[in-house]
Amino acid sequence: MNVKRVLVTLPMTDEQKAKLESTAPNAQFVYYPAIDIRATFNPELTEDEVQKADVILGDVPSGMLKQSPRLKFLQLDSAGVNSYISGVLHKDTYLCNATGSYGLAISETMLGMALMLKKRLHQYYKQQEKHLWECLGPVTAIDGAVVLCVGLGDIGGEFAKRCKLLGAYTIGVRRARTEKPEWLDELHLIQDIDDLIPRADIIAMVLPDTPKTRNLFNRERLSKVKSDAIIINAGRGTVLDQDALCEMLNEGKLAGAGLDVTNPEPLPKDHPLWDAPNTIITPHVTGGYTLQRTLDKIIDLATENLRRFIAGEKLINLVDFEEGYASKA
Repeated sequence: MNVKRVLVTLPMTDEQKAKLESTAPNAQFVYYPAIDIRATFNPELTEDEVQKADVILGDVPSGMLKQSPRLKFLQLDSAGVNSYISGVLHKDTYLCNATGSYGLAISETMLGMALMLKKRLHQYYKQQEKHLWECLGPVTAIDGAVVLCVGLGDIGGEFAKRCKLLGAYTIGVRRARTEKPEWLDELHLIQDIDDLIPRADIIAMVLPDTPKTRNLFNRERLSKVKSDAIIINAGRGTVLDQDALCEMLNEGKLAGAGLDVTNPEPLPKDHPLWDAPNTIITPHVTGGYTLQRTLDKIIDLATENLRRFIAGEKLINLVDFEEGYASKA
């Protein structure tokens, strides 16, 4: 595949740039790296630069694309693709995401949230700020807990593996039937979810924002959750009914929630979820470039996919526009 101009928004070392450029020695590479670990767009990037690119490696503001007829391949640095698949791209543009890059960073944060809530560490930290030395009562363990992972991509799978190593009974839910991995005790399809929810001590949600996942955990479904269970959401905030979740937490019908994603984002300062008891909220920071190993994996993926694109080989994480998911090569 002939490539003349490659726009790169990934922060890269000179060594990484040299390796990338060796895959397309006849192409011109232009760099507008994100300005922080939150992968914030470079303010110097213009729509004109986006429109001139044959290939883009890294996220760009979707409004700058406008079905660019020159763009042949877009490799995102994010796992989420929702803002790029609703008529934004030209129909012949290849779109790949960064699925497989975030499992370590996000699953460890999810595990940290679960442990904080089960061991009351968030409550003890508040006591520490007040210089109080008091026991807050019983705690629970991950060992022996039933962990329900809804979404078994890289992130959900890595979380399930870690919980299994800590002695949990792991149940996975996915869209299509596949062979059950050894780190799951049970594997189910999404249509079984209503029977599985009442069994879970920890419900981990790692789903993209698609028409099929939106409001999957609605008020009725949340009512099936055990009152001593914990919910962790590190996918997209649109997956659950946030108002119903907030009410459950305030009424003591849920042991706790750990949320790296909300709806909307940023969460408004006056939203009652901020003050809901036993709630840990992080501002969608488990992804991005907060862990250097995540960025390195994304750069390796972008380099390999550019090589494959030029060679006419099957791309890794090619996105299905209808489903909103990516398939690996």
